[in-house]
Amino acid sequence: MVDGFVARHFTWPGTLRLHGAALGWDILKAPLNVLLSPILVLTRLAAFLVRRAGLRGAADWLDRRRILLRTSVARRVEVLVARDLLGIPLGPEAALRDPSALPRAILAAPQLREMIRQRPSAAAAEALGQRIAGTLGTYASTRSAVAEMTTTLCILVIGALVFQALTPGLISMAPDVASSISRSQAIASFPLGQTLGGVWYGVLGVRAAPWLIGASVAGLIMLGSVFTAFAGVIADPVQSRLGIHHRRLGRLIDTLEADVTGGAGRPFAAREHVYARILDLWDAAASAVRLFRS
Repeated sequence: MVDGFVARHFTWPGTLRLHGAALGWDILKAPLNVLLSPILVLTRLAAFLVRRAGLRGAADWLDRRRILLRTSVARRVEVLVARDLLGIPLGPEAALRDPSALPRAILAAPQLREMIRQRPSAAAAEALGQRIAGTLGTYASTRSAVAEMTTTLCILVIGALVFQALTPGLISMAPDVASSISRSQAIASFPLGQTLGGVWYGVLGVRAAPWLIGASVAGLIMLGSVFTAFAGVIADPVQSRLGIHHRRLGRLIDTLEADVTGGAGRPFAAREHVYARILDLWDAAASAVRLFRS
């Protein structure tokens, strides 16, 4: 079932249909999720430490915190996993409009009914539905981190091909973009012509103004947010081919099975957010090195 699910929704043309939902507010939510992602990582780290200290209730509360803004693509992924993979009867439009529709559908699912009845109370059963919905939300949120990493890899390739420089992020690319703009303007206004201007500024170089670097950062962030919202169109087929989607869905199913059967499974870990933060640290370090060199 996992193989068929991945083939339908995470390869072309399935991923193109999936990202049709990104046209709209997802373009604005993408950069906000980039800013919120470090808070998510710190929250999950705190939950891990609290659980190791034996405070399971506090750890579960921290794990249930939804830090990232739910994008339309993420909501659609939650519905697809619940309906097409887990077999939970769920109306797609109702689930997209009403956040409480998914927990209710989980509690009403025929294949889970007997296990839910074994819960000691109605509150415990409702908590189970909320936990499963939260786990599905955590799984869907990994897409934002993968989109960030895809954007970073594309920036690395562009920086290497266009600027012959190591640019692991938008911040480290901004000075190169600003310098390129300043150099083009200086060559165009060179009094002895553009040919001699290219030779002159090719030797001496041009220092970009601070305001131009700031404007380059803002412009790159805007372009990056648009690209990040649709980066899954590139990332999904690659992850499918490498088996990453299959392994991630396998971890999700193991987590849900342990939760439903009352086992001692670990919460679903969104490792991709940690990887994305490592790339952010790399970008910051590269920018700091270039700043000190200049």
